[in-house]
Amino acid sequence: MEDVPGSAHLVLASGVVHLDEPGAVFEAMLAGWGRQQKSRLLADSTVAARLALVRRFAAFAQAHPWDWTAADIEDFTASLMSGEDRCGPSTIRGYHVTLRMFCDYLLDGRYGWIAQCERRFDRIPSQVCHDFNTAAHLVDYEGRPARRPLSYDEMQTLFACLDDRVEVIARSGRKGALAALRDAQMVKTAYAFGLRRRELCFLDVTDLRPNPKMPQWGTFGAIHVRYAKSSRGSTPRRRTVLAVPEFDWVIDGLRQWVLEARPLLGPGPRPELWLTERRVRVSLRLMDRRFAFLRAEAGLAPELALHCLRHSYVTHLIEFGYPERFVTEQVGHSYASTTAIYTSVSNDFKTRTLQAALRRVYGTTTESEKR
Repeated sequence: MEDVPGSAHLVLASGVVHLDEPGAVFEAMLAGWGRQQKSRLLADSTVAARLALVRRFAAFAQAHPWDWTAADIEDFTASLMSGEDRCGPSTIRGYHVTLRMFCDYLLDGRYGWIAQCERRFDRIPSQVCHDFNTAAHLVDYEGRPARRPLSYDEMQTLFACLDDRVEVIARSGRKGALAALRDAQMVKTAYAFGLRRRELCFLDVTDLRPNPKMPQWGTFGAIHVRYAKSSRGSTPRRRTVLAVPEFDWVIDGLRQWVLEARPLLGPGPRPELWLTERRVRVSLRLMDRRFAFLRAEAGLAPELALHCLRHSYVTHLIEFGYPERFVTEQVGHSYASTTAIYTSVSNDFKTRTLQAALRRVYGTTTESEKR
């Protein structure tokens, strides 16, 4: 038998009598599947989450994989859709995909699990996930409807709250003025460059780059993103995001943070752009907590997450008239269709676009334009 990563004979010792043979075989299956996924260069966090889901499903079904049935999947799905903590469609679909992949692994003859189960338990695993009991991916976007771009008024309210908070803390003489300034600049940078949360938190000072076309912006005319979203075990993708003139106000904020505020933390040789008072990188979890606090301070809807600023960035660039291809490159999407999902232009923009079309086609002005 060939030594394929995840094969039964590599993780299940022969000639060993187990006190709990079904439990030992199940754990060996999980260990083998973990090896197979890691050989695809998947992240440890991804592998751990998938293994945890398989364990969760086995505990729900109260059966081992060779005894699973399609009805177990249906009952599991029903449980996920009930109660106050019901899962969203995309989450459930992801669970189905994971369980389907695990069953495919067990049924692949190269790994030897069919023979092991038949010899030990006189039963073999089956594919319990099929087209009629799993969620289909029918639409491009399955996010929550409440997650949307912020309006211009909401952006102004948020930024005003950020600036006021820095001034109030600084005038009071209380500790926390630097942290407040950092939080404000992180939120503004996320919006002004359309960054994801991970891309924002993992920036280093050296990632701030000049734009040769705008020398007056110094080294703050572009951001080199090194930790963009990866896929299928690949390394994080990279891109350079250019500052746009409509958001040039972010330049002064970045310059103030890098040249004046950040040195007060005593960073020494540390490269991180965003540091805490303890001189460690601002974590993703901390950024989530800070944004939730700032959002509540500004009186915005609790459904608006940090990622909504990225949606706002895409929407506002489109409204400013930037070509769709430019916007797609700025945010690092592989396909323009993904960028289109992020776009939710305002009614005013639609009205202006229609008025321009009427002038172009008919050469006349509308009644609203005359008024």
